[in-house]
Amino acid sequence: MGTTSIAELWDRVVGGQPAPPGWLVWVTAAVALAGVVPHGVWRVTRNAVTIAHEGGHALVALVCGRRLQGIRLHSDTSGLTVSRGKPYGAGMVCTAAAGYTAPPLLGLAGAGLLATGHITALLWGAVALLLAMLVMIRNAYGALAVVVAGGAFFLVSWLTGPAVQAGFGYLVVWFLLVGGVRPVFELQGKRRRRASGDSDPDQLARLTRIPAGGWLLCFHAVALCALLLGGRLLLGV
Repeated sequence: MGTTSIAELWDRVVGGQPAPPGWLVWVTAAVALAGVVPHGVWRVTRNAVTIAHEGGHALVALVCGRRLQGIRLHSDTSGLTVSRGKPYGAGMVCTAAAGYTAPPLLGLAGAGLLATGHITALLWGAVALLLAMLVMIRNAYGALAVVVAGGAFFLVSWLTGPAVQAGFGYLVVWFLLVGGVRPVFELQGKRRRRASGDSDPDQLARLTRIPAGGWLLCFHAVALCALLLGGRLLLGV
């Protein structure tokens, strides 16, 4: 690939794109909501939230200096990220807290990119993150899920025009924002039925002096604030 081609590719990735029409933003929001609210649909689409959830654990573990050993994604939309390091301290707390906060915060970051017209950068950034995550996947279903997700982002970014890229980008970000809210309510319901097992809030309660309910409240606050702020960015209000 020549210097000119590399420069053109770089301009394509980091350059700004025109804002989509307002109706497209609202339509993608409605489609994202339809992918989260119905229980039958959510059983499938929740896989995307699980990828973001476990990716959040993995990324923060690495940032905190822990050694990432592997990630597993399961067909029941559960997941597991294993890292090695001190079983206590700030690094472990941040790693445990990153799961439920990752999808809404990724959605908020994506909303910031879309609000500034960086649609292609959003798509290619997602491809890069998914490729990095694929290296650490340790089961076949997880590898398949990540490959399918990464392939979708790559194909849309490489083969489609600005309108389709914008629709896909807005749909993904809306889904992360809306889909980041529901898992916290589901976890709260499981805890009420005492069926949550060794959940992230339970681990955090053992690591800190904050009870599990306090961590649930924190997760609720992050998800709802991200939805509010991200929605305002996407709608331009």
